[in-house]
Amino acid sequence: MQKNNFIYNPDSNATGGTKSPRFIIAGGGTGGHIFPAIAIANALKTIDPAIEILFVGAIGKMEMEKVPQAGYTIKGLPIAGLNRSSLIKNISLPLKLVKSFWKVRQIVNEFRPTAAIGVGGYSSFPVLKYCQSKGIKTFIHESNSFAGKSNILLGKNATKVFVVSDGMENFFPSNKIIVTGNPVRKSITNNAITKEEAISFFGLDANKKTILSIGGSLGAKSINEALAQGIERFIANDIQLIWQTGKSTAEQFIAVAKNKKGVWVNAFIEKMEMAYAAADVVISRSGAMSVAEICVAKKPVVFVPFPFASEDHQTANAMNLVEKNAAVLIKDENVKMDLVNTAIALTDNISAQQTMQNAIEKFAITNADEVIASQIILNSEL
Repeated sequence: MQKNNFIYNPDSNATGGTKSPRFIIAGGGTGGHIFPAIAIANALKTIDPAIEILFVGAIGKMEMEKVPQAGYTIKGLPIAGLNRSSLIKNISLPLKLVKSFWKVRQIVNEFRPTAAIGVGGYSSFPVLKYCQSKGIKTFIHESNSFAGKSNILLGKNATKVFVVSDGMENFFPSNKIIVTGNPVRKSITNNAITKEEAISFFGLDANKKTILSIGGSLGAKSINEALAQGIERFIANDIQLIWQTGKSTAEQFIAVAKNKKGVWVNAFIEKMEMAYAAADVVISRSGAMSVAEICVAKKPVVFVPFPFASEDHQTANAMNLVEKNAAVLIKDENVKMDLVNTAIALTDNISAQQTMQNAIEKFAITNADEVIASQIILNSEL
């Protein structure tokens, strides 16, 4: 297992020739997969602008919108995951999988990649599996502290596996692991926006304390319901709220906050650097990328792990910080009772905020994208 901060020097010509490398980046489904993938792509292009990159995602998922917005081409697969709530909806799943593998074969054979990079999500497995069957080098980025089953299967034949922390040899061959941390968007790692500028961006009052709630790109039902129930208590305590509802039930909660002074609400926050700069305290699920961004932003945080995440990995993500006094954790089952009170108390306790900021700063990694990109090129010799 390597813990490597080596940054590749393009002058060393690790690819062994004049032909520019071509990389497929596969995965998506949520912002936690998409934004790290884009960060890796940007880092690869920074090293060598001639590098060609093609994304592969799932039709109907948010990567089909976010990747083109970032300036990259993406191909979609008709793939879906198992629907555990309605077995009848899984009837078409085998056909979708077959169609996706045929589409992957076409994409890979036409693009002829130097290597493929998987970042998690439905589309990642068929792309990397096919590439491995063709002898094409593959790289995995596992963002969580508890690896997913697909990545575990792929990791056996991967060239390198990039992980967030030590202890991942339980899931992957130790000689393939490189500890890099999670890639965070440059707009956040290089954030120089003042709180006043950020507060103004959201149309709020710079003289008031502000809580940021980010339940994830798809939303967090329990968090949203608790905030809706307690919205008057925030106002009564003179605390502002920047509330990202997620897209699932956005209209419902936007209606709840309508005409409430000191509350900004929307389904999605396009400029997260503004949101972090504006916040005194953050409420968040504890997906790997949310954790990574909050560490870089150095914000006191109340984590509410999603209880149905595979292997309860969101609780594991949060506990890494909680055990070091760098965060507070509330179980999803206790959110309606405890979340608003806890968030208000932390927002009013400057000393507790400072303690958490000092602790969480130690978890911040700002160059994971550069390290991952460098290692991909270094280990993709033709």
